[in-house]
Amino acid sequence: MPGTVLIVEDSQGTAIPLEIALGLLKGVQVVILSSATAALDLLAMKNDVAALVTDLHMPNIDGYELIRRVRQDARYLKLPIIVITGDSNPDTPGRLSSIGANAIFAKPYSPYEIRRRLEVLLDAS
Repeated sequence: MPGTVLIVEDSQGTAIPLEIALGLLKGVQVVILSSATAALDLLAMKNDVAALVTDLHMPNIDGYELIRRVRQDARYLKLPIIVITGDSNPDTPGRLSSIGANAIFAKPYSPYEIRRRLEVLLDAS
């Protein structure tokens, strides 16, 4: 499972536990970015991105728009995307699935559950 896992999260308190949990995956380098804009810039430059873990509600570009833009790039059509959200709208999971999210975790969540789901997604890709 070599490659870079991008964590796009504007809260350090959320990003750090994810970084620790995902950093335990063999051959994975974790990169934390605080905005969707930074993630899009990095995705445009890198070819070794293995997965994306993103918050849904962020300033400027939200997680919905980030996923839409990522899925427009042919290199990332099958990129595993995990969304973390505090959104309690019952339509959110369906909306996220329809634009290409592979897994959705509601806050509060277990970073280790996310790691387990990411392992499955990486093995399948």
